[in-house]
Amino acid sequence: MGRRRGAPNDSRRYFDWLERAECDLDSARILKDHDGDNCNAAFHCQQCIEKALKGYLLYMTGRHTDGHNLTYLCRQACRYDGTFQEWLDESASLNRFYIETRYPTDMGFDVEDGELERLFAMAEKMYRFIFGVISMDISGA
Repeated sequence: MGRRRGAPNDSRRYFDWLERAECDLDSARILKDHDGDNCNAAFHCQQCIEKALKGYLLYMTGRHTDGHNLTYLCRQACRYDGTFQEWLDESASLNRFYIETRYPTDMGFDVEDGELERLFAMAEKMYRFIFGVISMDISGA
């Protein structure tokens, strides 16, 4: 039996999700800047965007959106702001770092430094965009 619309203990405060997303972005930055494990850094990039998108959707709907597929979450966000269309390709690109970076495989999976730089830049840009959309809406600007 799977979880539906968030576990009972998941925060219903969208800003908690954004705060956790920023922590994942910071974790990815630390790993990247200090020659840490690139697979873990890539995973934190994926997690940053997953949590940021879930925070945005919680802000817009008042409900949790279940799932880890960033493309699905991004499409849900498009329902409320068409600007999220810009992030569909990026979300698809980050999707593969949810599972493959965490478990050993027979087919070897590695994240090169250049790819990590690209993933991190993508995650940071998406996070800043999502944070900015919510912040602008709250401030009424």
